[in-house]
Amino acid sequence: MTAKKNILITGGAKRVGAHCVRYLHAQGANILLHYRASKDDAVTLADELNGLRPDSVRIYQAELQNIKALQGLANAAEQAWGGVDVLVNNASAFYVTCMGEVTESQWDDLLGSNLKSPFFLIQALTPVLQKRNGCVVNIVDIHAERGLEGYPVYSIAKAGLAALTKILAKELAPQIRVNAVAPGAILWPDHELAEQQKQEVQAKIALQRTGCPDDIAKAIAFLIYDAEYVTGQVITVDGGRTLFS
Repeated sequence: MTAKKNILITGGAKRVGAHCVRYLHAQGANILLHYRASKDDAVTLADELNGLRPDSVRIYQAELQNIKALQGLANAAEQAWGGVDVLVNNASAFYVTCMGEVTESQWDDLLGSNLKSPFFLIQALTPVLQKRNGCVVNIVDIHAERGLEGYPVYSIAKAGLAALTKILAKELAPQIRVNAVAPGAILWPDHELAEQQKQEVQAKIALQRTGCPDDIAKAIAFLIYDAEYVTGQVITVDGGRTLFS
């Protein structure tokens, strides 16, 4: 029987994050669900899952680029259900930044959300994760390797998170495993894409289809529960898209 885990997932109120919360909760985990601005979504999701298993999901609001707020989240995770076993760094900012027009605030925001916050959250939780032989799963991106055109700062930030995964796996071994999942085309962006753009993306995927959020959730669950001898690795979940890049 799988041991029950206490899992902190950042940015877990919407989109792929919410699917991962549901999937990991169904595996028996307790979830501390962090959100920044999506309070209504977080409350609705927590109420739904607590209806299935009382006090199995708690929510916590924090602006993770504020170190004091981030430390407050770490303190809450350390105290919830006796201590946190797993950190899933899912929260992410993602938007276009055209070369020649990138502002310092955009740079700080994208690097802060995708790299700075995960690093300092891992650092804050290291003592409790060491005690509990815990693990970290970072959500990176297939574009961390070659970059997504029009998104240079985002791609740089995710490349940094992929490097962080490997570096901290060495720093925190043997007590803490640190791995990452790199999604390909899973959910289309919130802004509309033309049908032709979607077809062009799918044509570059070996399996000729987009993935689904559960594909990411299953990879995360594997790294948590079934990968005791795996650390410092990035698992690519993209249907073979990077084969054509």
